[in-house]
Amino acid sequence: MKIEIWSDILCPFCYIGKRRLEKALATFEHAAEVDIQWRSFELDPNANPTPGESQYALLARKYGNTEAWARQMSANMAQSAAEEGLAFDFDRVVPANSLRAHRLVHLAAHHGRQDAAKERLFKAYLEEGLDINDVPTLTRLAAELQLPAEEVNELLTSSKFEQQVRYDEYQAQQLNIRGVPYFVFEDKYAVSGAQPTELFQEVLAKVWDEARPQPVQLAGPDGATCGLDGSAC
Repeated sequence: MKIEIWSDILCPFCYIGKRRLEKALATFEHAAEVDIQWRSFELDPNANPTPGESQYALLARKYGNTEAWARQMSANMAQSAAEEGLAFDFDRVVPANSLRAHRLVHLAAHHGRQDAAKERLFKAYLEEGLDINDVPTLTRLAAELQLPAEEVNELLTSSKFEQQVRYDEYQAQQLNIRGVPYFVFEDKYAVSGAQPTELFQEVLAKVWDEARPQPVQLAGPDGATCGLDGSAC
C-alpha cells in the first residue's frame, strides 16, 4: 500500500500527524507492506525570517495578532503534541525557510533514509530549537543520518533536488492541497490534517480491503468439500 504525505517541516501538525499515523500502523497487521513517500510542501516559500525574531513574534506579525495570542496558541499546540509523546519547545524554535531541509529529505530518499530524515528534521526544528536552514546544522544532521558527506556537501552548495521539491508542490496544486499534512492512500483516498489515530486505522483497513477483495458466497449453504487435512474426501 502506498501512502504519500505532503508536509512541511515547519508545520507542527505535520509532526503530530506523522506520529498518529505511526500509531495506527503499529496496530495494522500489514504494516510491513506499507510504503510511505514524503512529498514537499512549503507553507511559505518566500520566508526570510528576521534574525533573532521569535516564533511568537513571527506568528503575531503574520496573523495580525498579539504575541500573547501566539503564545497561547503555541501552548495549546504543545499540549496536543505532548499527548502523542512529542515535546515541542516553541520558546526555542528558530524561524526558517524550509527549502534546504526539503532538498535534504529528497537526498535521503535516494539512500532509503527518507522517513528517518523527516523525523530528525521535525525533532530538530520543533523540539531542539535548531536552525534547519543553517548549512553547518544540516551537515551535522545529515551525518547523523549516515548520508554520504560528498553528496551532502554538493547538495548544500547547489540547488540540487530543488526541481524535485517544485514537482511535489506542483502535484499539490493539481490535487488542490491547501494545507498540510495531507495524506493520499493508493492514489485514491485522501485524509487532510492530523486526524485521530482511530481514523487512520479505519482508512488503512478500508484501503487494504478494497485493494484485495475477498470472494463473496452468493447463496446456499456450504457444499461438500475436501479439507486441507484430507477430511471429508
